[in-house]
Amino acid sequence: MKIYTADFVKSAVKLADCPAGGRPEIAFAGRSNVGKSSLLNALLNRKSLAKTSKTPGKTRTLNYFDVNGRLYFVDLPGYGYAKAPQQLKALWGKAITEYLAKRQTLRLVAHLVDARHEPTERDHELLELLDAYQRPVVIIATKMDKVKKSQRLAAINRLRRALDLDEDVLIVAFSAVTREGVRPLWDVIAEVSNAQ
Repeated sequence: MKIYTADFVKSAVKLADCPAGGRPEIAFAGRSNVGKSSLLNALLNRKSLAKTSKTPGKTRTLNYFDVNGRLYFVDLPGYGYAKAPQQLKALWGKAITEYLAKRQTLRLVAHLVDARHEPTERDHELLELLDAYQRPVVIIATKMDKVKKSQRLAAINRLRRALDLDEDVLIVAFSAVTREGVRPLWDVIAEVSNAQ
């Protein structure tokens, strides 16, 4: 997909804060520091539209990005070891759960998992939640540039087994460094959002 415009629109703390208008939304979810912001920047061909940080938990709200005036990318707060007060973590959990359960314009959740590591309990919980709410999901195996070429297929197969995924669940190998996976992921996004 050719990117003509990509702009940060707003941050939302709760469902009522999300933009109106009915545009399709693609949400990006995963543990803290799994590479959501880097993936968004690679997809949108921007260097720092989505803010990256070495500090876990930098994203603390649902961050909306307008893509070509046709759809929204939604960067969800990371889960896991974010350095934040418990009350704030609880608020994130409630906001994300409500968003995933009730947002009618949500077309796809890209669930990012670090290809080098075993999925966490929270990764399993997210997949269970998406299944319960019948949300389409694509698994993104991030940081593939850090996996030896001889071990890449094994890493993908390990993720599939660890997450107990059916064969029809798509896993996209992705690297923000080499841009591997950008085209296949855009193909999926275009198909589910009708944003050719």
